[in-house]
Amino acid sequence: MSHENGILISFEGSEGCGKSTQIRLLADRLEDVDHRDVVVTREPGGTLIGEDIRHLLMHADSSQKIFPETELLLFAASRAQLVRELILPAVTDGKIVLCDRFLDSTTVYQGVARQIADDPVTQINSFAVGDVVPDLTVILDIPAEVGLERIKHRISDMPDRMEQENVEFYGKVREGYLHLARNLPDRFFVVDGLGEPEEIEILIWNEIHARFFNED
Repeated sequence: MSHENGILISFEGSEGCGKSTQIRLLADRLEDVDHRDVVVTREPGGTLIGEDIRHLLMHADSSQKIFPETELLLFAASRAQLVRELILPAVTDGKIVLCDRFLDSTTVYQGVARQIADDPVTQINSFAVGDVVPDLTVILDIPAEVGLERIKHRISDMPDRMEQENVEFYGKVREGYLHLARNLPDRFFVVDGLGEPEEIEILIWNEIHARFFNED
């Protein structure tokens, strides 16, 4: 993304991979240690409209009957709002945006796991984001079985609709992410999500520092 100062970093991976933990750790380090201006957001969601769409996608009773094509368009609608309302202004203003999921989730979840054809997924993604593409995408890679096991042990609410998928679905999700990383190595950084959170944090920080802050 061609902006002077700001950086967009997205975090991807299947459910239970530890994205939320690593985003929190990175945001703290960027703010407290590096004194950077950080914005943390998520997909779907991140705006009032996006959060309404998130509820519809993840928690509403009606979402149990959602078709893959409808799901794709709702995710894209939330993303279109997030890009224009929050991400683009923040990055243009020189801030670092950390986004829990972005366009690659749609490529993998709806395109690969739901098996919607590549062309409409790519076109709808492009329409939603314009030329806003992450400067770096961190993939926390874990086996599908591990992710499902972690979801079961969360001391939180009932699993949402995406978290209720089966192990085959998450196997496809994992392969989809690794396929993207192989094809776009300059944008993706794959981390073994089975490591200790503190170790993973250091790996991610070293990668970000080497890519963006080496001249500081």
